[in-house]
Amino acid sequence: MSKPKIAFICVHNSCRSQIAEALGKHLAADVFESYSAGTETKPQINQDAVRIMKQRYGIDMELTQYSKLISDIPEPDIAISMGCNVGCPFIGRPFDDNWELDDPTGKSDEEFITIIKKIEEKIIQLRNKLK
Repeated sequence: MSKPKIAFICVHNSCRSQIAEALGKHLAADVFESYSAGTETKPQINQDAVRIMKQRYGIDMELTQYSKLISDIPEPDIAISMGCNVGCPFIGRPFDDNWELDDPTGKSDEEFITIIKKIEEKIIQLRNKLK
């Protein structure tokens, strides 16, 4: 049986969803496939997220990931919203879960690390649930 495809969705696909994709690949590649996407794209992944993920996990998101639209990824089995503070992106169907994470863009490293740790916990919970 093929592994379920999980899509982590936020509006710009430049920060939280990219972190979730990277941590999903890092921590749960044996259980599910991780993708991230947005309803809009940014020219590059959030540079604070890139720097902190390199420091904490040794993961260079810019090597394997880029900002992409929902139409650019395979049809997901599970779609997870990173948090809709402004408004949930429409993906053609309801989200399976909303992680309700604040966007740390423009905030301190401490706030980034708090969000990254929350994403890591959620990825591990999801991995354990789907195992």
